[in-house]
Amino acid sequence: MHERENKPKRLIRFPTLVERVGLKKGAIEDRLNPASPRYDDTFPKKIKIGKNSVAWLEEEVELWIEQQIQRSRSV
Repeated sequence: MHERENKPKRLIRFPTLVERVGLKKGAIEDRLNPASPRYDDTFPKKIKIGKNSVAWLEEEVELWIEQQIQRSRSV
C-alpha cells in the first residue's frame, strides 16, 4: 500500500495553499480561471465547504507540487 492511501484526507484553506505552492493570490486565481492565459488544468480544484468557504485537498496540492518539480527537472 502507498503512504498516501493510509493518510487521512485533509483540507487546506487559501492562506495555507499560498504558502505551500509559493504563488500569490492573483497567480493562483489565474491558474484556476479557464479564461486566463495562465490557466492550468492540472492545478488542484477548490472544494466548496460552506456558503462562502472553499478549501483544497492537501493530497492534490502535494501531488501538483511533485508534478511541477518533475516537470522542471525533466526539461
